[in-house]
Amino acid sequence: MIKFLQFSAIALSVVLLAGCGMGRDSQGDVIGSEDRPEFNPQEVPYGMVACPGGTFHMGQTDQDIAASMSNMNKQVTIGGFYMDETEITNNEYRQFVDAIRQDSLDVLGEEFVMTQLYPDTTVWVKDFTYHMGDPLMEYYFSHPAFDDFPVVGVDWFAAKYFNNWRTKHKNNYNVESGMAPMPSFRLPSEAEWEYAARGGRDLATYPWGGPYLRNAKGCMLANFKPGRGDYYSDGFTYTAPVGQYYPNDFGLYDMSGNVAEWCEDAYSEATVPVVWDLNPTYYDDNEPRKIVRGGSWKDIAHFLETGVRNFEYQDSARSFIGFRSAMIYIGRSSDFDLRR
Repeated sequence: MIKFLQFSAIALSVVLLAGCGMGRDSQGDVIGSEDRPEFNPQEVPYGMVACPGGTFHMGQTDQDIAASMSNMNKQVTIGGFYMDETEITNNEYRQFVDAIRQDSLDVLGEEFVMTQLYPDTTVWVKDFTYHMGDPLMEYYFSHPAFDDFPVVGVDWFAAKYFNNWRTKHKNNYNVESGMAPMPSFRLPSEAEWEYAARGGRDLATYPWGGPYLRNAKGCMLANFKPGRGDYYSDGFTYTAPVGQYYPNDFGLYDMSGNVAEWCEDAYSEATVPVVWDLNPTYYDDNEPRKIVRGGSWKDIAHFLETGVRNFEYQDSARSFIGFRSAMIYIGRSSDFDLRR
């Protein structure tokens, strides 16, 4: 018993001395913990572009046609972040569905995967009255012809689940490779989305600046509804393959039109005066309405404006709503580092 106590005392002394720097060449200085994962300056994640931090005027840039008074101007600051270059495509989302089906059926079950995460292709029939949506219901998500088109029929919960899976998928690789984990993929906040849509152009009506919807050659600058009964003058009847129009000054495509996009925030008419003026985000788990931004292929030009707010219910999937991911930038607040 005495020998055991003596051995324990010696072992404890070794541990304490090692904690005081006896096991390394610290010379009594605080030099930080050892065996930390390697983390070089954060690189731009695959498929994303850098949105350097800055200050801008968030809110309406043109007449408030609906007189909603829900997006009055307010100067806010946004920290640096990354955002997907395009909306998530059918084929990218298919990778997620296939992975969940293969790896998680024992936990989630086939019914959960198919009813909660698989795109609701019936939206092409349900969203519009007396409309021949059956071909799109049959082919839009399943056929390779639509692989590069934005995924639709995905509600707010499924979009968030996709980002959780995407984070784990990326960081499993990082950990196995001895690298530090990346920050989480997530939906952008409403403020981040609007800041990114403007691409550094403060008070810009559209991502390309505006106020016009055609370029000097007369070509449409986005996929939307140009006039009554006219869905085709922009070149596409429904959605378009991602990246068909010019990007904004941040390098982001389709921030106006094609499909509207889910944001993280809950919707409230009084959001602007309530939220802080630094990285504002409005959370409310009891509010089923969530922000969607950017307008879509079936919307008139008003809804394409960078300052126009809209919402959809969190459990509703639509043929005109998709999403893209964002990721915070961690490290030095430097445009040079951010755009590595």
